[in-house]
Amino acid sequence: MSEMPPVVPPEEVTPEWLTERLRGAGHEDATVRSFTATQIGTGQLGKCIRYSLEVKGDEDAPRSLVGKYPSDDATSRQTGVVLRNYIKEVSFYRDLQQRVWISTPRCYYAAIEGQGPAFSLLLEDMAPAVQGDQLAGCSVEVARAAIMELPGLHAPTWNDESLAALGWLDLPTGATGELLRGLYKSQLPGFIARLGWRLAPEELAVIERVADSKGPPFVPTEGPTALVHVDYRLDNLLIDETQMPPRVTTVDWQTVTLGRPVTDVTYFLGAGLPREERMAVEGDLVREYYAGLCEAGVSGYSWDDCWLDYRRGVFAGLLITVIATVMVQPTARGDEMFVAMASRHSRHAIDLGAETFL
Repeated sequence: MSEMPPVVPPEEVTPEWLTERLRGAGHEDATVRSFTATQIGTGQLGKCIRYSLEVKGDEDAPRSLVGKYPSDDATSRQTGVVLRNYIKEVSFYRDLQQRVWISTPRCYYAAIEGQGPAFSLLLEDMAPAVQGDQLAGCSVEVARAAIMELPGLHAPTWNDESLAALGWLDLPTGATGELLRGLYKSQLPGFIARLGWRLAPEELAVIERVADSKGPPFVPTEGPTALVHVDYRLDNLLIDETQMPPRVTTVDWQTVTLGRPVTDVTYFLGAGLPREERMAVEGDLVREYYAGLCEAGVSGYSWDDCWLDYRRGVFAGLLITVIATVMVQPTARGDEMFVAMASRHSRHAIDLGAETFL
């Protein structure tokens, strides 16, 4: 791994610096004469800026790039440090992007000071792809495309013991689980006070039961591990529906860790599809994911184990929802998103009969 370069905040981005990034990426004749900067997206922990470039000397050089930086909100920045979101995302692009097949934006620059909050990323602009919408949900075609990206993350890192050497990457342990339980319990009253009144009683009951679970999401179970995104949902995907099947690119690697691979599948389907649509297609989509793993070379993992892990993974969505609701800057859209996620994930648990694992 190369030495960490200096963090370059938005106010220090210049045409000369952008020129260096393009030339370092192989566009040796490119010169950025000028650029405009426009903030995009609705990130909870970070902010993104699109740089539209006037480039001379290389017709193939990109005409726009996206910079990512810490949130302007002090509470969100502190959350990004405490939960190690910033160091994880920068380190993913520096250490792991080349090891996986899942579609991700090309990285032109990645730097962080310690654990953050100061960091800077310069990434490929995936336009005309647009950010998914957690509230609106997605079509079955988009859901299938998103699910079939996941073997490209999980299969290359399946039971890869070498990943344990990466100090920034969390390993699934009982101690980690108890820390998460403590965090969940401490944030639960704030979540209930803020959004609990908007949930059905049976949904809220599931959320409250998770705090004292003797199983998932706090107690590791026997089974395979792989790199998992953890927050694999529509708001963290860039989707290009001008292609068929739709092209899906995964961003926001702030929660990446080692864990049970199929949990990413459970989380996406539980969060991204309304209940009736999910129930109609989830069995088929999970089987297609399993087939994708097998085609990618994963062996010794049965379909029955895959479906069991899928059911066990349903509580990860509630863990993220409860903690994030309280620990990031409140926004109107954020509250709508967290209500939708809490309702969908709790209904998912009920539909799968997953309360038996608690």
